[in-house]
Amino acid sequence: MTKEGAQRFTTARVAEKAGVSVGSLYQYFPNKASILFRLQSDEWRQTTRLLRGILEDATRPPLDRLRSLVYAFIRSECEEAAVRVALSDAAPLCRDAPEARASGERIAEAFMREALPKTSDAVRATAGDLITTTLSTVGKDFSESPRAPAEIATYADAMADMFGAYLKSLGKR
Repeated sequence: MTKEGAQRFTTARVAEKAGVSVGSLYQYFPNKASILFRLQSDEWRQTTRLLRGILEDATRPPLDRLRSLVYAFIRSECEEAAVRVALSDAAPLCRDAPEARASGERIAEAFMREALPKTSDAVRATAGDLITTTLSTVGKDFSESPRAPAEIATYADAMADMFGAYLKSLGKR
């Protein structure tokens, strides 16, 4: 799928690669969209586990965790770039699925309460939304070209610095 793109992604090719008959594949996945939905859902679950593991590590200060998250997320986006092209067909199908976003949003909200304890819920919600939207959008854009590990680290550090400065400024208000 990553080598040939979404256009050549068919249930027959999936069955062939999996070493099963098309009929067997249809017992688990009724169509191409259901396979893509599963792949996209699995990727979101994996990203949520990554997010949770970093942001819920109370042994580290919030800004250190945010820096680690930015680096891990940008690296992950770069590693998944080839698959993302093929999964782009599934994203509209998954976008409104409750499981797609709910868990990640709860983790981000809890982190923002800890990082900005003296700010209002509205300020924390805006800050969390701004950071997650920026991270997701910029990560996707940045990962569309092959990147060396040093370039990923430099970019992630700069982005983490930007987020850290933003949170510090909100905490002083």
